[in-house]
Amino acid sequence: MADKIKQFFQKKKVDAKFKRAGKGYKLTDEQPRSNTVTPKSSVPTTSRSALSAEASQAAAAAMARLGGQKQDSATAFTSLAAIQAQVRKELEAEKKAASAAAKEEEEEEVVIAQQKLSSEVEASPHLAVNGVYFKCPLISDEILSKEEWTVKIKEFLYSQLEEERGLTSCLIIHSCNKNREKIAQCVETLCKYLENIVQNPTEDKYKKIRMSNRIFQERVAPNEGIQDFLMAAGFEIKKEEFQGSEEDYLVFSEQNVESLEYLSTLCDALRSAEPISLELDRNLQVLLPSQATHRTDLPPVFYTMTPEELKKEQQLRAETIEKSMMLRTKAMREKDELREMKKYRYALIRVRFPDGILLQGTFHVYEKFDAVLNFVTENLVQDDLPFILIMANGCRLSHEEANQTLVDLRLVPASVLIFSWDTQETEEKSVDQQAMYLKPEVMLLVQAV
Repeated sequence: MADKIKQFFQKKKVDAKFKRAGKGYKLTDEQPRSNTVTPKSSVPTTSRSALSAEASQAAAAAMARLGGQKQDSATAFTSLAAIQAQVRKELEAEKKAASAAAKEEEEEEVVIAQQKLSSEVEASPHLAVNGVYFKCPLISDEILSKEEWTVKIKEFLYSQLEEERGLTSCLIIHSCNKNREKIAQCVETLCKYLENIVQNPTEDKYKKIRMSNRIFQERVAPNEGIQDFLMAAGFEIKKEEFQGSEEDYLVFSEQNVESLEYLSTLCDALRSAEPISLELDRNLQVLLPSQATHRTDLPPVFYTMTPEELKKEQQLRAETIEKSMMLRTKAMREKDELREMKKYRYALIRVRFPDGILLQGTFHVYEKFDAVLNFVTENLVQDDLPFILIMANGCRLSHEEANQTLVDLRLVPASVLIFSWDTQETEEKSVDQQAMYLKPEVMLLVQAV
């Protein structure tokens, strides 16, 4: 595990040197060429032969979260033909009850709005997802909630202190403390302590830190991991006399470190370190039309506000109604719309295919639309053909919108996009209209209603 941490810092050091090296160019060129960005001509594709290791892991995790049902149980679909038959049956039922369904959806929207304002929303049977989950490749292959990862990351880092105290303590300071502004103050204060010793090796006053000192107490002491960092830097706690009484001091001894150069190395590591990052798991799900109709509620983790704050927001709706009656410019309306979207952390995207099946994934609200295109592509059978996604208002989205965020495209907090092959790009390619859209391995994630 200690090797992983060393590799983490080594990679950051190499990346930093590479950026300082300047622009690259070929030796055969007469002069360096300016860097240009080649626009993507098509959506990235993945191999059709099998799911990637990451996709297989996501599929397995999704199956585990969808109620813990086994594939060989009597209530699960084990035949792709059975799934397709069920889809056709439900689509026919939808067409016959179109008007009734529209009225029912309106009533459900009212109920769902009330449920979102309730602190008991987590227990709602209409949740579209049970929560938001993450991966952390540096530590393990598990898929857990952010709260679970917070505990696991802390346990992992403290288990590495004996092997590599210096670099590990840098990661603890950045990963186990929340306030980024206070962390920055702590980092600069610690580096100042060490730099004073390096620049003034004969001055004893720089080798002692009184632990009751105001600056130390305000900027350093409240942060987790600082004591391990200072121990790695050669400090140890001792009793020293101060104004007629004994107090605790952190005293530096050059015998506790290899050399003073090591202090400079620790400073560089502390300044360049970043929190151990989590990767958002897509929480891949495949839904039947009836499941998508009922599973529409979002859990509280999707919101930046607490249920109590949402209730307060509900009480201010009267003002919103009055404002909507006023004559307002387009810029004013867009500003209010963006302010409304800041209430959300994550977006739930559903892609509905012509056969009625829906593919569902979870995204950060500020992720690029390219992430959605890649998510769809890696689950398609015919993943080498271009396609478009159509919004409810008829707007067509493709790789041209790849660099826009989900907030920019108004896809937050939840959206249903209609899948369609891009006929303009597929004229010379064969599209098998009879084939399933999603890979068989992905289709097996469909659960019985």
